[in-house]
Amino acid sequence: MSRYKEIDLSRIKTLSLADRDSKVEAGQLATPISDDSSFRSFWESLPKMLAAKDLHNLVYDLISARKNDKKVIVMMGAHVIKVGLTPILIDWMRRGRIHCLAVNGACAIHDSELAFYGKTSEDVAEFIKDGRFGMSKETAAILNETVSQGVKDNLGFGEAIGRFIVEKDAPNGELSLLGEAYRLGIPVTVHVGLGTDIVHQHPNADGAAIGEASLRDFRIFSDRIRGIHDGGAAMLFGSSVILPEVFLKALTVARNVAGPVEGFITANFDMIQHYRPRVNVLKRPTQDSGKFYQFTGHHEIMIPLLSAAWNETDR
Repeated sequence: MSRYKEIDLSRIKTLSLADRDSKVEAGQLATPISDDSSFRSFWESLPKMLAAKDLHNLVYDLISARKNDKKVIVMMGAHVIKVGLTPILIDWMRRGRIHCLAVNGACAIHDSELAFYGKTSEDVAEFIKDGRFGMSKETAAILNETVSQGVKDNLGFGEAIGRFIVEKDAPNGELSLLGEAYRLGIPVTVHVGLGTDIVHQHPNADGAAIGEASLRDFRIFSDRIRGIHDGGAAMLFGSSVILPEVFLKALTVARNVAGPVEGFITANFDMIQHYRPRVNVLKRPTQDSGKFYQFTGHHEIMIPLLSAAWNETDR
């Protein structure tokens, strides 16, 4: 006989399953689709729970923002370009879905290389062995010299590069986010950390010009953020440090200068959920109003999925 007392389970108080609240109900389950199904069939077949439900709701929120003349801004790192998603972002701009695009310095590099040479993204592991990594002279000339000239013309970083791509009629200009944005009059703001980009390694890099152009873009971005007030949206794709920090500072500047910027939606899409996106983009900005969504997955799958759902629902 044990020396220790056991609780008396005969005294358990039960409840009816019929009366119990449940997180999963039959109507929420996924439905198989036929071999000849459309994307709409696939989209509607997803289970109505967790991330699938959130993705549906985000699409509805984005459509509502446009119907109510609220703005959508997109922030992104260079990986989005490197996995081939430029055409999707360009399509969003042409459809009038993006009010502003904020990127890091690497985005401007990859975008420019694609526009002029139809290729980008070198083998870092191989080229760093003998000091060739980032030493493409054409890339440095495009970025550094164009930005220096842009500062003389009172342009921001993104506008200077976009103008150059358009005026030089880049061979693959139709693949350029910055070039198409310039044509459409949509600001692309480029937020640079000096020393983080390959073009900073070259002798024609002018730190003063780079800093001034990027700071001007910060002020442009801060002004554009006002448009997400009361129903707009800010989405982040694949920047774990620079853009979350820029967004938080730009938001506080907008609130300080222009008044309330509240009641908006934020969303983060990334392969791994990091601290700064979660806190600086999702939680802190919406803590008193608005809402946020968090999605984990490969950009080359998740962003086309979002785009297709957006197209299918916004008919």
